[in-house]
Amino acid sequence: MFDPEAKAVTAQALEQIEADGSDLSKPIEMDFFVAVPSPEAGEQVAEEARKIGFETSVEQDEESGEWTCYCTKTILATVDMVFDIEESLDDLADPFGGYSDGFGTFGNKDD
Repeated sequence: MFDPEAKAVTAQALEQIEADGSDLSKPIEMDFFVAVPSPEAGEQVAEEARKIGFETSVEQDEESGEWTCYCTKTILATVDMVFDIEESLDDLADPFGGYSDGFGTFGNKDD
């Protein structure tokens, strides 16, 4: 379901990445975070995400104990592309009790 507020947050985050020196007209490696309830659910999400071209890892936060499946892909980071990926990962994770929980990047200003 389209959520204009969520898309606005995505746009704002990409503007900040650009303001920090990245060139969003060039490919950039992005990490998409998928919150999962357990390591088993994380591995199931990771397996499905690999099928659609993501590199994945499942890790537990030492402080909170929460599990995250990291889905990494190099893309041209437009608002529509990033938002579509977030929605796709959310749909992919839902059957396993997970949900899309943001994204990040180290940028491409040194590339």
